[in-house]
Amino acid sequence: MAKEKKQAVLSLSGGMDSSTVLLHLLANDYEVTALSFDYGQKHSIELERASELIEYLDKAGYPVKYQRITLQGLVSLLNSNLVKGGDEVPEGHYEEENMKDTVVPNRNKIFSSLIQAVALSIANEKGCPVEIAMGIHSGDHAIYPDCRQEFRDADYKAFAEGNWDADKVTYTTPYLYGDKYTILKDGLDCCDKLGIDFNEVYKRTNTSYKPTAEGLSDYKSASSVERIEAFIELGRKDPVEYVDGWEVAKKHVEELLANHA
Repeated sequence: MAKEKKQAVLSLSGGMDSSTVLLHLLANDYEVTALSFDYGQKHSIELERASELIEYLDKAGYPVKYQRITLQGLVSLLNSNLVKGGDEVPEGHYEEENMKDTVVPNRNKIFSSLIQAVALSIANEKGCPVEIAMGIHSGDHAIYPDCRQEFRDADYKAFAEGNWDADKVTYTTPYLYGDKYTILKDGLDCCDKLGIDFNEVYKRTNTSYKPTAEGLSDYKSASSVERIEAFIELGRKDPVEYVDGWEVAKKHVEELLANHA
């Protein structure tokens, strides 16, 4: 008799972090339910990337239950440079003060409530524990308060107070104290374990907050800088397409990092 797989629910943005968490779960023999959220983000190309990755993994023999959830009614009510109608997304490194303009008010709490509801529903239906997996990491903590462990603890306490059998649901955050390089290195290891192509996976991700209409990534917004830095550290070329090509993007980030040293 086949052993029952562990159950996990994941918020899959289409970015590098959550996509790597998905690989991490599959490599550790989880059955995964992945949710993507359309909240009017300017970089909606990430949703296309998420769908493309799910399709690629399915063809490779790793099916994932996937659902895109639309929250379009929120767009006109949210004040953030990341959503449609907001100001220009700032450029620079995440350490800079203007990066706070990329915060979407209460975004992770909104997502968390829906993910918790799905996770508890699966736990009750299947009669088994369910883990909520998140790709938050140390680079998020300074700018995004809802990526900190303190927020996660308080959020779980509210969930537990408001639901019967909440103890069936727990959190797993494999990269909480790591950085983008930690995530990317684990992604490489997971690709090897799963027997899938690293480049094919990561070209189906988007980290840019300022992609072109054609889906080309910028290399000056903080999210892109952090991603490129990780690929440089790993010693690999990023398989996504950049506006001026990989070499120009790489040189820009190297110069930026040298100025921050």
